[in-house]
Amino acid sequence: MVQQPKLQETSSVGSLQRVLGSLSSYRWIALGALVSSLLLTAAYAVTPQLFRWGIDEGIIQQNLQIVLYSAGAMVIAAIARGLFNFGQSFWAEAASQGVAYDLRNKIFSKIQHLSFSYHDQAQTSQLLTRVTSDIEQIRTFLSTSLMQVISALVTLASIAVILLLMNWELALITLTVVPISGWLMARFLSRNSKLFRLIQEQLGDLNAVLQENLFGVRVVKAFVRESAEKSRYTTANNILVGTNMKTIRAIRNTFPFMFLLSNLVTVVVIGYGGAAVIENRFSIGELVAFNSYLLLIFQPVLLIGFAAPAIAQAAASAERVYEVVDAQIEIRDRPNAIPFETCGGRITFENVSFRYPGATREAIQGVSFETKPKELIAILGMTGSGKSTIVNLIPRFYDVTSGAIRIDGRDVRDFTLASLRSHIGIVFQEITLFSGTIRENITYAKPDAPLEQVIEVAKTAQIHDFIISLPDGYETIVGERGVGLSGGQKQRIAIARTLLTDYSILILDDSTSAVDAKTAAQIQEELDYLMRQKTCTAFVIAQRIGTIKNADRILLMDKGKLVAQGTHEELMGHSPLYGAILESQVKQPAQR
Repeated sequence: MVQQPKLQETSSVGSLQRVLGSLSSYRWIALGALVSSLLLTAAYAVTPQLFRWGIDEGIIQQNLQIVLYSAGAMVIAAIARGLFNFGQSFWAEAASQGVAYDLRNKIFSKIQHLSFSYHDQAQTSQLLTRVTSDIEQIRTFLSTSLMQVISALVTLASIAVILLLMNWELALITLTVVPISGWLMARFLSRNSKLFRLIQEQLGDLNAVLQENLFGVRVVKAFVRESAEKSRYTTANNILVGTNMKTIRAIRNTFPFMFLLSNLVTVVVIGYGGAAVIENRFSIGELVAFNSYLLLIFQPVLLIGFAAPAIAQAAASAERVYEVVDAQIEIRDRPNAIPFETCGGRITFENVSFRYPGATREAIQGVSFETKPKELIAILGMTGSGKSTIVNLIPRFYDVTSGAIRIDGRDVRDFTLASLRSHIGIVFQEITLFSGTIRENITYAKPDAPLEQVIEVAKTAQIHDFIISLPDGYETIVGERGVGLSGGQKQRIAIARTLLTDYSILILDDSTSAVDAKTAAQIQEELDYLMRQKTCTAFVIAQRIGTIKNADRILLMDKGKLVAQGTHEELMGHSPLYGAILESQVKQPAQR
């Protein structure tokens, strides 16, 4: 399992309080739900008194008019209950949807600004679960469980007062169920809060298996691993079901006692109240009303009981959501950072070392070099030698562990991130395309670019001829993650996308690895001209020495250290490692 990034510690209770605090943005809608809830409670509270009035003053006194009046009043009360119940549900749902909307935007915005180091360690499935399932748990709590608890507490208080006024002795017997039920629910919440958090984490793990299989379905089929993957998913699903069953058992061990208490109290009320009626200390109407109130006081106790698991789950979900919202952004603007506007071409690495978060050793150690204006720098080395790490430090995807990187003498950390990155064009080793048209992918960083510019960069990337051969040309829809395009086609679209930006520094991280040698040479020829004309400095990472022979300088990396630098001819003369890499590439075709 991928190690999760260290997040700021939060408590479930504190996180739930923050969720409640977010209702302040929808205070009037929430107030409407609260007022509707209070009026609904009042409508319920008055109904048993109408029963008492109709029985004692109407039926027993044989007064048909009172019976009709009480029946009409009960109809009005029923209509009022329906209206207030609708109002409570509608306004509570509106407020909860608003909070969920804000949380989704907040967590998505935070994910956009979190550093590469966070995304290197975070599981995508866990983030997806927090944005979807966890926020939905919070929304359900606000729209349903919260109103249930508020309504139940108001009902308990008002009905308790009415019962005490009607018959304090019987009321005290009845109300004993409330503290006992409260104790049972408090014990339930304290014992099972971690269980509900575990459910959400295991749901994220299940989503991880699903996500990996959706992304890697071709690999699964190619290696005939359908049965193994089905077994892996079933195992994760069984674990989730097992944890859910633990919550069911926890509910089973708590709520039957509450139902038993309510039934026992009902028996006591009927027995004690019946005796009071026989002794003329209680009227039949009062007994009926008292019994109706008994149902009303048990209902909120049970509602709170049923809401308890939802509250516990919402608290766990809120904690998980706010862990992301509160996660530390490691790469941020310094105070008084200045915009990066011009580039003279002098990029300096001063004894730079860097270690990835959680790594046991440094990815690069003591790297020092300085570029000249308009210089084309190639970086070469074996896999894992630190080539990509070097170029990732220039736009501050990561910050150096020690040393400094300077552009024209100023530390890159002195520039605002947005201005620095907007002037650095980069083609990553792993190509990402978005759903939409080919044109939308090329103009991703410059949506308003005219078609003429799009065609120009597409020609430079040697992809224009392929695009116009498609039925819809530049308006052809790209499948999810570029499905339907070859690796080389995706790389060339990514190159065109980068060339359309307003870059001063260009970084190509093995950007033609999936392109055939002839096309790569054509692309490189076009890029060489552009890099010398438009950029102040360009960096090219390549596996094939043939694509970087024309570089002004080649940096040779080995095990995180800069072991040699110079032109192709210079390195051929004094670097055994460079010679060995070249020899291995020359011999490759003969070994096939």
